[in-house]
Amino acid sequence: MSSAGWSASDALAHADRLYNLGRRLTGNDADAEELVQETYVRALAGARTFGGGNLKAWLFKILRNTFVDLRRRIRAVPAGDNLADVGGDGDAALLRDDLELDRLRRVVGEEIEAALASLSEEARTIVLLDVEGFSETEVADVLGCPVGTVKSRLSRARLALRQKLKDYAR
Repeated sequence: MSSAGWSASDALAHADRLYNLGRRLTGNDADAEELVQETYVRALAGARTFGGGNLKAWLFKILRNTFVDLRRRIRAVPAGDNLADVGGDGDAALLRDDLELDRLRRVVGEEIEAALASLSEEARTIVLLDVEGFSETEVADVLGCPVGTVKSRLSRARLALRQKLKDYAR
């Protein structure tokens, strides 16, 4: 148990979700893993600054701030619109319909990834935190902005995604 009232196991319970956001922010597995590791390093180093409350939101805030810090340092936008292969290798045991469904999922997944990648960093972060189940208040805390700002940015980001993915809405 840290001096702030949370244990490493409490913090590690959020590793998969932190990785998912890190993957979408960085665009690749290796950078996402490094981002999550750095998040935990900073969380442990700053354990005394955790004032109680929502550990998950605090960790996501650290991840986002770490991403922004690292991005500022390298001054380059990572290419992030490739989606890792989702399906198998066309195993003979799969039926033809299963192969077609797998291909369709891959294409749709790539379109969604591309639509997300086309959003600004902040809009993408807000959408992904929303998908993770954070409340608007928690998102505001993670981003360090007013709730009203989160609401308007989330609304604009959702509208942009709807426009980019409108062919799938039919």
